[in-house]
Amino acid sequence: MKLLAAPILAGLSAFLITSPLAAKTALEIAKKHDLKKIEALTAYLKTNPDKKERDLALDILVDANMDLGKLEPIPDLLAQRYELQNKGPEADLQLIVTKIIRPFIESAAATNQRDSAKDFVARVKEDFSSNPQAAQLNQFIDQLASELYLPGVGDTMDFAFTDLRGSEVDLSKMRGKVILIDFWATWCGPCIAEMPTVIEVYNSYHDKGFDVVGISLDEDKGALKEFIKTNKMPWPQYFDGKGWANEIAQQYGIGSIPATFLIGKDGKVVASNLRGKALEEAVAESLEGE
Repeated sequence: MKLLAAPILAGLSAFLITSPLAAKTALEIAKKHDLKKIEALTAYLKTNPDKKERDLALDILVDANMDLGKLEPIPDLLAQRYELQNKGPEADLQLIVTKIIRPFIESAAATNQRDSAKDFVARVKEDFSSNPQAAQLNQFIDQLASELYLPGVGDTMDFAFTDLRGSEVDLSKMRGKVILIDFWATWCGPCIAEMPTVIEVYNSYHDKGFDVVGISLDEDKGALKEFIKTNKMPWPQYFDGKGWANEIAQQYGIGSIPATFLIGKDGKVVASNLRGKALEEAVAESLEGE
């Protein structure tokens, strides 16, 4: 546990002592403390130029916002913290990756700040391009940044292919239907565990305008065909035999499976990675919409 620097501790102590907390639960008390902490530290940052103090204050501010579920300010706070870091040979790459880059990407992806995150990632790569560990760092950053390319709510997904049965599939021509895009593989345990739900929802709602498009990350076509036949999965499947290098998966930054995206009648993503009852409820709601 980090000890607060004296100036920061003094500022926080003042409101903790003088501010009555009319809260009834521990969670309410914690939230009020976090709000006051954010106010005090924000004011403190405006007047304190000390590099180490600013770095510590920004670190605490990020944690406080996360505790409150306030993700939108976090990328900017982390960008400020990044400015304070040593980027030379003695740089603390572990801190930069785990405490700045990772939460920056995660919070930006969750708050529709993906473009700024992509710019940030590019800048970090440039800053450390001459570092002896640049190749390893870039590989790790790319893994984290794949999340920035995942379709979000309101985005559209557009691709066409010839499925395993030789039928042409064009997502742009499926407007008016509710579509589940399912990135999966026969070797993926969680994918197989969720498949009965997908099959059940398909059978229940297909006649009402629901369809599934499978994107298989398998490399063995025979195993895939056998699985589809055994489990009675009649919807179209994209297969190119490239595994994780699957072209459609690469197009949308898929770094883990199962990954599912529910597309509404207007062709826009309405939800992602729904499981169990949540999938059925979202499909039913989307079918009822205009």
